Amino acid sequence: MSCSLLEFCRLQELKTVRDYLFKSQQSEPAEEKSQTENELSWDTSDWESSWESGENKEEEASSSKTVEEETTGQSGPWLQDCVVSLSPCSDLLVVAREQKAVFLSAKWRSDGSGREEMTLAVSWTGTLSTDEGECVSSSICIPLASQKRSSTGRPDWTCVVVGFTSGYVRFYTESGVLLLAQLLHEDPVLRLKCRTYEVPRHPGVTEQHEELSILYPAALVTIDGFSLFQSLRACRNQVARAAAAGSDVIQPPPLAYKKWGLQEMDTIVDHSSVGVMTLCVFDQMKNASILGGFTASVKGNPPAMSQYVTVGGGPYTGFFYAVEGSSQPLLSHVALAVASKLTSALFSAASGWLGWHKNKNEEETVQKQKPKVEPSTPLAIRFGLPDSRRHGESICLSPCNTLAGVTDDFGRVTLLDLARGISIRMWKGYRDAQLAWLQVPEERGEREFSPSASLPRRHALFLVIYAPRRGILEVWAMQQGPRVGAFTVGKHCRLLYAGYRLMGVNSVTSQGWQLHTQQVCLLDPITGAMRTVNIPFHLALSDKKSERAKDMHLSKRLTALLRSREVEPDILETEAKNMLLDIKHPAIKKQALESLLSNKNAPVSCLINVTSALYDTLKQQDQEEVDTALLQLCSSQLKLLQLYTNIQQLHSAADTEACSKDQDSLDGIEEELSRVGPTLQRYAQLTSRPSVSFAQDSPDSLLPAQAFLSQIECTEDGELRVIRGSDTEWNQLGNFLFWGCLCGKSPLHKVCDTLQQAGISPQQLLSLLLSVWLQREKEVLQKPGETVRNLHTLLIALSSMKGAVEESWDPQSISPWWQQVRCTCIQSHNAAAALLAAFVAHRAAKASITSLADSKLQSEWEAVSLELEQWVVCVHQLEDVLVLQTLLLVPPPQGAAGGAAAQCSIKLLLEGGTGGIADSVSKWVFRHSLAPERLKEILPKREDKEADDKPEQKEEEEVKEEKSQEETDRTAELLVAVCQRFPHSLSPDLLFAHCCWEYVVQWNKDPEEGGYLRWAVEHLKLVSSPHIQLGISAMMWSTFIVKRFSSAAYLIEKVGKAPKDRLCRRDVGMGDKAVTSFLGCCVQLLQILMEVTGVLVKNQYPLSFINYYADSAVEEVSAPELSVEEAWCGAEGPASIAELALEQRGVHYPLVQHHCLLASLLHAAMTFGVKVKPLSLFDSKGKNAFFRDLTTIQLMPSGDMDPGLVSLRQEFLLRVLTGWVQAIDDPSSSASASGSPPLPSNGPKADWWPSLCQELGSLLQVNPDILKRHLVCELYNQGLDPRAEEVMMEVEDKDVLGSQLLVLTGQRLSYSLLHSQSQTQPAMELLARLPPTLCTWLKAMDPSELRCPLVPLPQTSRLVGRLIEILPENHAQYSLALHLLEAVEALTSDD
Repeated sequence: MSCSLLEFCRLQELKTVRDYLFKSQQSEPAEEKSQTENELSWDTSDWESSWESGENKEEEASSSKTVEEETTGQSGPWLQDCVVSLSPCSDLLVVAREQKAVFLSAKWRSDGSGREEMTLAVSWTGTLSTDEGECVSSSICIPLASQKRSSTGRPDWTCVVVGFTSGYVRFYTESGVLLLAQLLHEDPVLRLKCRTYEVPRHPGVTEQHEELSILYPAALVTIDGFSLFQSLRACRNQVARAAAAGSDVIQPPPLAYKKWGLQEMDTIVDHSSVGVMTLCVFDQMKNASILGGFTASVKGNPPAMSQYVTVGGGPYTGFFYAVEGSSQPLLSHVALAVASKLTSALFSAASGWLGWHKNKNEEETVQKQKPKVEPSTPLAIRFGLPDSRRHGESICLSPCNTLAGVTDDFGRVTLLDLARGISIRMWKGYRDAQLAWLQVPEERGEREFSPSASLPRRHALFLVIYAPRRGILEVWAMQQGPRVGAFTVGKHCRLLYAGYRLMGVNSVTSQGWQLHTQQVCLLDPITGAMRTVNIPFHLALSDKKSERAKDMHLSKRLTALLRSREVEPDILETEAKNMLLDIKHPAIKKQALESLLSNKNAPVSCLINVTSALYDTLKQQDQEEVDTALLQLCSSQLKLLQLYTNIQQLHSAADTEACSKDQDSLDGIEEELSRVGPTLQRYAQLTSRPSVSFAQDSPDSLLPAQAFLSQIECTEDGELRVIRGSDTEWNQLGNFLFWGCLCGKSPLHKVCDTLQQAGISPQQLLSLLLSVWLQREKEVLQKPGETVRNLHTLLIALSSMKGAVEESWDPQSISPWWQQVRCTCIQSHNAAAALLAAFVAHRAAKASITSLADSKLQSEWEAVSLELEQWVVCVHQLEDVLVLQTLLLVPPPQGAAGGAAAQCSIKLLLEGGTGGIADSVSKWVFRHSLAPERLKEILPKREDKEADDKPEQKEEEEVKEEKSQEETDRTAELLVAVCQRFPHSLSPDLLFAHCCWEYVVQWNKDPEEGGYLRWAVEHLKLVSSPHIQLGISAMMWSTFIVKRFSSAAYLIEKVGKAPKDRLCRRDVGMGDKAVTSFLGCCVQLLQILMEVTGVLVKNQYPLSFINYYADSAVEEVSAPELSVEEAWCGAEGPASIAELALEQRGVHYPLVQHHCLLASLLHAAMTFGVKVKPLSLFDSKGKNAFFRDLTTIQLMPSGDMDPGLVSLRQEFLLRVLTGWVQAIDDPSSSASASGSPPLPSNGPKADWWPSLCQELGSLLQVNPDILKRHLVCELYNQGLDPRAEEVMMEVEDKDVLGSQLLVLTGQRLSYSLLHSQSQTQPAMELLARLPPTLCTWLKAMDPSELRCPLVPLPQTSRLVGRLIEILPENHAQYSLALHLLEAVEALTSDD
């Protein structure tokens, strides 16, 4: 509202500062020493001004004694004897006296309550003077802007500038390090003042340059701010470097300055450098005529001049003007005079400084002879304010550079208009006054009401006067404004006003400048408190503007009051009421009332009292003056608050009514509840799992009055309308109104009557009731019987309200009232609560229709109604949804795919189309990782579910496993129950089809999970309808498979072998292992396609003719008919997977076979790591046919293949067989097994690889006998003789096989006789007995070709026996075989 004094900082260690500065004056009385001088005590006697200017005289009379006056002995005035300066950033305070100085820097500390507060603590003490007899006469702290890009426009460090009585000016860092010293004039320095860059508020304002001005008794030195800034930075850098290097020699840079000799004024004690100004043409002509007479001529543009204003005596105020940087004549008569004065104005380098020199001799000579001082340029006074007896003491320039306040020895404060050079106002009775200025910007909110809202922000100017004799601080509005504030403060304070901000900032770096500087600071040496004056902008305004601004201020105070949480409710009510009644403007009053009503901290009683008080005052006023909108707001909000309290009282008064008379219509509901009881119980168990929620979101928390007011509004006709906001808000309101009734804790009919009298429509009440019923499903299911009865009573009560069920309603048509209940149940995801609501509503509607029919027909016939038919269908659908939702809520086992349980409602299932139900169950199957075989077992079985338990599990049955088994069985029962309720929508074929599609979709999202695609193919195999199988296979292939399949084929073709993991991920989108699994699934999928096409095509046709009939003969087996349950016929939405599958065209069998061939080759290449370029195994026709649409007829390769291609194919197949043989001879598995271990059904060791190679050989025109012979040799080579003997039976060309095996036998014997590590003597003797031809032949053998050379002798003996059987007697090597037999037998007998 009014001005205030705010403490922003505190001084620490005041006693330390005083003791250090006044060491020479320690002879103080003993009683003073006993005073605890360093105790800091607050002065709370701040004087608050009022709005009425008539109360401004009070403080002059009241000068009551304070604690300060009693303790001021020597501790009070000591600060008046010191030179004090404060940085505008308030982070550095300098207190100096005579030769000594103390620097205090800002520090942050926590007070007792944990809040951070700023303090100023001593950071440096020391002696500043270097010459004998010199003392500190003036000081100033200048913050220098940072040059770092990250902190542009922020202070980097603060330079302390000190003037001495010797004429020296010295520059220090915050830590007391001397940077620069310069003798500018041989008189004492009187005042140091600084001007820094300010952002121009208006386009016409001249941009002022930064400068430091130094006043001597008869001279004024100005130093350009930019050069000073650069010099100080350079000096500081040099000091830092010298300190780091340990050297002393520093050459300070020269300072450029101007020096003016101020003439024609007797004494000067203070000055202000106003800055550069340009006269307007009229003023230029006026000056010309005064100075040069009426014959003076005026030239060109007016020159730019620097204006200096001084105060002192003779004249009392002097105005000086220095023309900027040129010697051109201003006026013809005075051209010579002006030119002669300006020629010697210096921009010179400083000629002397102290502190750092090369040796002692030089230092002594320098100290002996003073540095040379440059002469000053004379500057004559232009004019002054002559007052021979009055002597000026100080001048304080305003921030806008247009006004200045001057104090004098007569106790007057004079306000000067600097542009006109006249005094415009004077205050008396302010002896030894200290002045400061405050510039306050207009607040954002006030701009909205301002007629000049589009113009730049306005600023108000205030003059702050501190009168130490009276201990009062006053604030005056400029220029002729009233006193707007006065405070009683101590008599020994210092008013510190910098009048500048940051040096080194320009128009670019000041963009977005948010530096906070205190304009005014009052330092109290008794308490150590540093306070600033806070003045609201509106105090500068007058009359209506001020009234509106006052209203805005009251509104802001109310907002601040409402935000503070520690206010007592009584105080809040009183304050808010007073503020609201004080506000004059209706718009602001309405805004304030709305903010009060929306505040969460205000209690309901406070809201009612304040609103009713405001309403009463408005009623008492003249009707024409009252704002109708405000009056309506008050009356409507009072009505709502009354309704809120009434309902709250009804809920809190624990009187419950007897049950409704209409309970007879609930007769059959117990049977229905018991029928769905088990499902409800299971559903309740699954939904009551623990979950995280926030306390403030709990439905049990009371609805605040503010939320109630925000959700209900009054219409013009006086009725209430609920505003539909978010679901959470809607549910909270429903909870507040009806939950107590549903629990049976509140009187139902009284609540309904209260709401009906308030004027809320029954339709909205019904919506609120149903929303809370559905939302609090868990609580409802805890006591379903009781809550259902209460819901029934409420429904009947709401139905009987006026405007609920239309009186003209015909039972043969659908009632909008009951349709609203049905719509809510149909859309709800809370299946159990929706079903119970439907039971109740069905009964209530039936009772309503029956009573209506009785009144109209008066007969014993039961009324048949379309309404009731709708209810029957709705209840049936909700029962279906409840069972389905219960199944979907069953949590997946740990480690399964997971994901949130699917939500379902009648609406969602109908919108999901005919396949929506199967789709939701398939997603559930995926989440539970239910194996296809397990699903197949569950579906047909109705009683026995334990058949699939694994024997191992039965052996180690524990309690935990029994529980999990029981859970599995209950889940299986649920699944069966769902399938029974949806016999058509969940027929096995449809379910398998959807599961297949779900798995392939999930695999497509994460191709690394090869198991998903495998299970998709397994589900596909379980589909019994060939038409659906064919369609889904074709859709899977074209949608998901063929793109990755072609990528894999091209990658293997490019690399020429099984590619590494990185390449697979880059090109195919999965790792190398996943690619192998994927190719295996591709083979299976294409085989299913071939089989289905074979089933659908008549089998009597030879294979070569199939391609002619593949597309047409699909119709031979009749397609299945897809039907839907009667209750779910209204499904509208996307077609199911099965429907889409039946729309697919038949495939071209040879093209599928062609792709299957390629898939098998790729799978083999990846499995065994065989080097091959798979596409190169086909001719151009074969290559072109790959990756085409399977339904099209392509030109396929026919006839005999090129022998070169056939040999490549043969080589590939032989390598595959070799790879398989090496894979099955796993040392870990075969070492322990005595016979041949059984082979797995998939992977590289699968037993079907040889037969697959035979099939591929026949398709690739490779001689199958070559493959068989190779396999036999490879098996013997690996030492797998039993398997080799099995395969040997199938070989046709035994002669060639015999020759191959003969060499193999020779290699085995050669190894055991010649190359074995343990050569025995019998073996050597046998070798000597062998025929020379056999001996030579054995020596020629190379056993290194054998992968398993160390084979037991009986096996080799059996092999030789087989050789004798295979080779005919006329064979060239038959005799060699006989010799071998003898040798082996001899070896065996020797062993």
